[in-house]
Amino acid sequence: MTARVVSPARGPLVGEVRPPGDKSISHRALLLGAVAHGTTVARGLLDAADVRSTAACLRALGVDLRWTGGEAVVTGGDLRRPEGPLDCGNSGTTMRLLTGLLAGRPLVATLVGDASLLRRPMRRVADPLRRMGATVDLSPDGTAPVHVRGGALTGIDFEAPLASAQVKSAVLLAGLSARGTTRVREPSRSRDHTERLLRAMGVRLEEADGWLVLPGGQRPRARELDVPADPSSAAFLLAAGLLVPGSRVAARGVTVNPTRVGLVEALAAMRAEVACEPEGDDVEPTATLRVTPPAGDLQAATLAGGLVVRAIDEVPVLALLAAFACGTTAIRDAAELRHKESDRLALVAAGLRLLGVDVTEHPDGLDVVGDPDRVLRGGVTLATGGDHRLAMTFGVAALRADGPVTLDDGACVAVSYPGFWEDLATLQGG
Repeated sequence: MTARVVSPARGPLVGEVRPPGDKSISHRALLLGAVAHGTTVARGLLDAADVRSTAACLRALGVDLRWTGGEAVVTGGDLRRPEGPLDCGNSGTTMRLLTGLLAGRPLVATLVGDASLLRRPMRRVADPLRRMGATVDLSPDGTAPVHVRGGALTGIDFEAPLASAQVKSAVLLAGLSARGTTRVREPSRSRDHTERLLRAMGVRLEEADGWLVLPGGQRPRARELDVPADPSSAAFLLAAGLLVPGSRVAARGVTVNPTRVGLVEALAAMRAEVACEPEGDDVEPTATLRVTPPAGDLQAATLAGGLVVRAIDEVPVLALLAAFACGTTAIRDAAELRHKESDRLALVAAGLRLLGVDVTEHPDGLDVVGDPDRVLRGGVTLATGGDHRLAMTFGVAALRADGPVTLDDGACVAVSYPGFWEDLATLQGG
């Protein structure tokens, strides 16, 4: 861990930044490219630790994958048995989606990761894959290491107990090589990057009565892809622009996929407006997102249900914004955040309390008491749990403190946004 001290803002934040490539799309571009007909070129790829873990695992499976700067060239083909464990690092997306991809391949593999990933639940992926005919063994606690013995699969009807893009994607990736048809339905719609990429790469995938319907025995066709900027990374810059008086901040090239605009919806509920200036629409619609501090105060809101599913990665920074709203903001249906890189609900609550905010924890969310005139308490050290999204949330919080705030680990932002501190400094004129 590398501690970082963040000072209060010296004045308004001004400027436009293109956040890094979307993490979810970057993973999926590499995974689908690895099994596609032909050579896939993915530009604008997120060059960060999690996506590097996916690339390393694919190379260990015999995939010809060349990565220079933000561009990856992936030649699809048959996957081979790896010589050792596949190290997924800190990336749950790598572990869960790769388990689905391997389930229908005639090989044996073991997936491992760092201490944080080894604590995260994997039964939610293993159970439907077992129903399809794969052998997936876990620890007695239902966590990694994940031992996969792939083989002939049969399509199933899978009604997911919770909305999870990772679980849905794992089942769809397994369904590509299954006999028969795989159908998946969620209680509410999670991010649909896998579905968009599958269709863009020539896979027949239909929707009927709330079901995703994927006939088996299909192989994607390679293509060129431009990866848009990540809205979950943009969220921290936009939040900083809302919190620091007089700021004018914009994030360029961001995907505004309807399953990823929960942040914009939540800000609208809190009476903060985000201007959306369309840029294009290929596999994903993109836009420049622009914020200025609202003319009036932020207002408390209830953030729950499908909105929270669409903004699950932005909940920590939304909780921070709620600390400056009029009234008490209730965040619910976010229990999944207790099983991310850290228990995000517990740590964001603890961090906000140290900063002087009244926060009540619930099993699936938080109540945050807001005050538009609040000045956060400086001179404190906040625990990030090595979680990139908490480090960025607390880094933004420090801009509204009465003194410097120390993060016990500022380097963990490299998991999803390696240039975050530099971009934040650019907006401050530093």
